[in-house]
Amino acid sequence: MGQLFRIKLRIRRFTRRHPWLTFAGRSFVIFSAAFGGAYGFFAGSKAEQSGYDPHAFAMGASFLFAIACVALATLSFRLRWMRQKLRKIALHNEALADRNWELQEAEQRARSLFESQGDLVVLRNLEGTLTFANDAYCELAERPQSALVGSKFTFNVLEQGKTALLADGTTIHDQKIAGPLGARWIAWREGLVRSDAGQPAEMRCVGRDVTHRTEAEHALTEARDQAQAANRAKSRFLAMASHEIRTPLNGIVGMTGLLLETPLTQEQMTYAKAANTSGHALVALIEELLDYSKIEAGKIDLENRPFALAALIEDIAELLAPRAQARKLEIAAFVDERLPMEVVGDAARLRQVLLNLAGNAIKFTESGGVALIVEPGIWPNEISFLVRDTGIGIAAEAQERIFREFEQADERIGRNYGGTGLGLSISERIVKRMGGRITLESKPGVGSTFEVSVPLAASGAEPCSFTAPDLSGQSIMLVAPQSIESSLVARRLQRWGGQTCEISDPEVARALLPERTWHAVLIDRGIEAAAAEALGEAARGYAAQRIVMFTPAERHELQLSSAAASPFTGYLIKPLRAASLAARLSAEPEVRAPNLAADAASDAPDLTPAGIAPGRGLSVLVAEDNEINALLMRSLLTRLGHQVVVTTNGEQAMESWLAAKSAGAPYDLVLMDIQMPQLDGIETTKRIRSLEAGQPGRRTAILALTANTLVEDRYACFEAGMDGFLIKPLDREKLAEALANLAASRHLVA
Repeated sequence: MGQLFRIKLRIRRFTRRHPWLTFAGRSFVIFSAAFGGAYGFFAGSKAEQSGYDPHAFAMGASFLFAIACVALATLSFRLRWMRQKLRKIALHNEALADRNWELQEAEQRARSLFESQGDLVVLRNLEGTLTFANDAYCELAERPQSALVGSKFTFNVLEQGKTALLADGTTIHDQKIAGPLGARWIAWREGLVRSDAGQPAEMRCVGRDVTHRTEAEHALTEARDQAQAANRAKSRFLAMASHEIRTPLNGIVGMTGLLLETPLTQEQMTYAKAANTSGHALVALIEELLDYSKIEAGKIDLENRPFALAALIEDIAELLAPRAQARKLEIAAFVDERLPMEVVGDAARLRQVLLNLAGNAIKFTESGGVALIVEPGIWPNEISFLVRDTGIGIAAEAQERIFREFEQADERIGRNYGGTGLGLSISERIVKRMGGRITLESKPGVGSTFEVSVPLAASGAEPCSFTAPDLSGQSIMLVAPQSIESSLVARRLQRWGGQTCEISDPEVARALLPERTWHAVLIDRGIEAAAAEALGEAARGYAAQRIVMFTPAERHELQLSSAAASPFTGYLIKPLRAASLAARLSAEPEVRAPNLAADAASDAPDLTPAGIAPGRGLSVLVAEDNEINALLMRSLLTRLGHQVVVTTNGEQAMESWLAAKSAGAPYDLVLMDIQMPQLDGIETTKRIRSLEAGQPGRRTAILALTANTLVEDRYACFEAGMDGFLIKPLDREKLAEALANLAASRHLVA
């Protein structure tokens, strides 16, 4: 009973939920009954016994029911398909509505953004008519948006800036336009907006007010022009100051040098030396100040020329040796054999830096010495120059300060040692300009090590150099006090393959002489003279055929024993040169001791210029407007054995040169001052070169006499046709060296 009730309940729920199906079912039942009855009656009338045929009725009803079921299934499937289609359409419509809402919201946000930002945003169609303008554009145009849209409004352009075209077709340009608050600079970015088909639809223009930036750029440009003008003025001042200061200094230093060569009393000699020393000190101070001014003015230029690395370092050591030896200090140089013999760089500036560092090391060292060591750097083509001393050292807190201008590690240093505090600052800037760096390691009371690391590429053409001796298997005894020089000599000998025995006690050395066969015995004169002589005699007794003494004294000052009594087969002047040491160790053994006094005299420096025979010098024309400097040049050249003619300006120099040329006795050399009245040295040189251009024969050698140290002045000299230049103040050694180099290069043999 309950089951029947539940079936009836479900049927009622179904009929309420699906009334059209209920209607269709009832209609189907009625239609089936009517059709079955009609079909049964018709079939019975056709039969033999007329009347109603229940079987025919059942068949008709079944057939009709089957047809109705197929139709009902087809209708149900169609209805379900249509319902799914309608559901998809409804979902699509809902998605379209959501998308439309999102687009409207995005458009509203974009419009709000365009309206609220400070940039100018405007859209134009292809005819130039405005289709959109934001509030910033309307505010600058002083018109409402309704008045602008649909018009072809443009701003009043006061000045048009440069235009640039980007790769994507965007155009960038600046315009100075009239606005309500005055003229404004606007930076525009204009580009095409294309349709979905790729065709241009409208023009988009975005402008930004860059008035403050443009004004700042104009201010910077003006400040740069003023700074450049100031630098040019400073350069002119440097050139003028260099000339005006060096010209009288040339007379002071040169004349006191000449005075020292005349017969003087002891008191006069003291005063003359003091004046000459003060002049050189003033020259050094002025050099520092002028270098600092040139660095500040950006006028420090570098040259890239090949130079011999070892020769540069050894020359610096020899130049500073008298100063170091006067303070009872050692100075030594060591160049690693792994480095190229010749590199490309600015040798003059590198020499200036190393001279400053080594000079400071000597000044601040009371005992011990200074070592100049050159080694490969940590980077390719980098060379490290180490200046190591055993001086007072620098505290850690002062190590950074000493590289500042006019700063020293301690105020007491300035009082005790002097100095301007500019040398390290100038050196650091020069090294940075060369692409390198300066580092410092120091400990108070122990010493300091300055390391200069600069990139220096090897020269393409390797110059001829000394051949390092092969000391493999050779025993060498080095008898010397514990010193900087001896440690570097031992290091060099080990690099050459020698088995070096370094001894500081002469008695121990004598005891070791019979232990083996010694290729060479090297004795430093730092030990006592008697002990050195005795050790030399003992070494000679054990058939040591190379007995070399190291001495810091000048060769012409050596107090050596006679040739027969001397146990030494040779000597070397400290600081040692690697080539000299190699020559002594690789030379053939000597049977007897040489005449060292004659050897010393033959090796004494000769100030006579190379290539000039004694007794007759060069014919020299001097063009110098300063009377004192003219007198100095005449005196120096006469003492060097040359014939001198002095003129006071360029016109006189031209007349004298032409007269000598016409007489068939042209001048071998012209020393030309750069700054002279009426006709300066540059123009005079150009005229001489122009006259020589169409004539056969050797052209006259011309050297510039200049107090200007700027690079552009040197270039001007070379461009005018000069063969070189001499920087004032001059002394006899500088002049003799310059004339010797010129004579050797031009084969001016008198």
